[in-house]
Amino acid sequence: MPGDVRILGTGQLLDLQRRLRAAGHENIRSSMQRRIRRAAEPLRNDLQDGIRSLPLASQPGRGHSGPSPTTRPLRVTIAEAIRISVHTQGATAGARVWIDRGRLPRDITNGLIKQLDDGRVRHPVFNNRRRWVQQNAPSGWWTKTVDQHKPRMEREVARVLDDVRRRIE
Repeated sequence: MPGDVRILGTGQLLDLQRRLRAAGHENIRSSMQRRIRRAAEPLRNDLQDGIRSLPLASQPGRGHSGPSPTTRPLRVTIAEAIRISVHTQGATAGARVWIDRGRLPRDITNGLIKQLDDGRVRHPVFNNRRRWVQQNAPSGWWTKTVDQHKPRMEREVARVLDDVRRRIE
């Protein structure tokens, strides 16, 4: 699966959390979490838009297609499983954008999601393990989007930390 995205400033976040807790600044703490989440929302939205609009083309010369045997569209299902979480304590302090496996059906695996990011999906035809097809898509719907957003997110999180530091000092 494409790796989850984490914007970390663990040492700075942990230090600020301790200082906020000691000073009793709960509203500053919740504001910091909300602003960090907001910094990650454009990335999540672009990832969701990217997977929803990802064109999957069959191999040339294979005119066999038909309705999906399932009632759930693949790309929409994956888009709905993309999540944001913000942690301000412990070793994973920071913002994380990830695909929630609990929101995906069992048959959508990490391997399938990685294949989509690689631009090539190979799968059995209607679960017939003796007949396989390959579908192609532009590669990098996850990795390229993350690379585009990461510098902006890092700047925004640094700005949030500076603002909070200024307010408690």
